[in-house]
Amino acid sequence: MNSAPDKGLVLVSACLVGLCTRYDGAVKANPSCMEFLQGTTWIPVCPEQLGGLPTPRPAADILSGNGHGVLNGTASVRTRSGEDLSAPFIKGAEQVLQIATSQKVSAACLKSGSPSCAVSGTIGVTAALLKEQGVTLHEF
Repeated sequence: MNSAPDKGLVLVSACLVGLCTRYDGAVKANPSCMEFLQGTTWIPVCPEQLGGLPTPRPAADILSGNGHGVLNGTASVRTRSGEDLSAPFIKGAEQVLQIATSQKVSAACLKSGSPSCAVSGTIGVTAALLKEQGVTLHEF
């Protein structure tokens, strides 16, 4: 099982702590993440909201690559109807990185399966940007 960092601030996907930020508007705190965060100071973030997208919003997926590809223009984030959401996903990732940098964040707890936050499988846009900057990533 993952253990929480001993000190420092931790970024956390806002949906994991029960804030109404999921694409479908559902509120579902993640008990494992909440346990992991005990004894830490954390900052909830939602890259998709920070990028200007509403809640609820259409589901989206990364096509033709992963989050690194979205950042370098070789992949895209699209809704099932084909709308390209790459720009707001990149903007949101950049906003999260700015928070991480300005607050000297030690790690990030991110939502699995998210086109923004996934760490395993197809890495999300925000996870890719944070990883490129050396932030320690944990997935829930």
